[in-house]
Amino acid sequence: MATPVNASVAGMPVLRVTPGEAAGAYARTMNGGDAAGPDFGAVLSQAVDSAIATSANAERLATAALKGKNVSITDVVTSVERADATLQTASALRDRMVQAWQTIMQMTI
Repeated sequence: MATPVNASVAGMPVLRVTPGEAAGAYARTMNGGDAAGPDFGAVLSQAVDSAIATSANAERLATAALKGKNVSITDVVTSVERADATLQTASALRDRMVQAWQTIMQMTI
């Protein structure tokens, strides 16, 4: 059995794809079929929802710590850093999508 390949970003879902699954998806797309996965909009929506949840969790923990509740400072710092990494990733993806759109718009027909 092949070992799955893991791709992970802080606060984002882990994607596990075996080489066999990747080859099967490629074969389906080459034969004119669907890759049998969620569409781009669904994946993007899920990623945005995950980023919002990460940020909300960091805000909730930071607020609880500021109010003097029994919250570990380690948990607060970890959640804030995870939210920061998620925001940086989202910003980088946005920049790449804008750049790709601009490149497409500059193409001649």
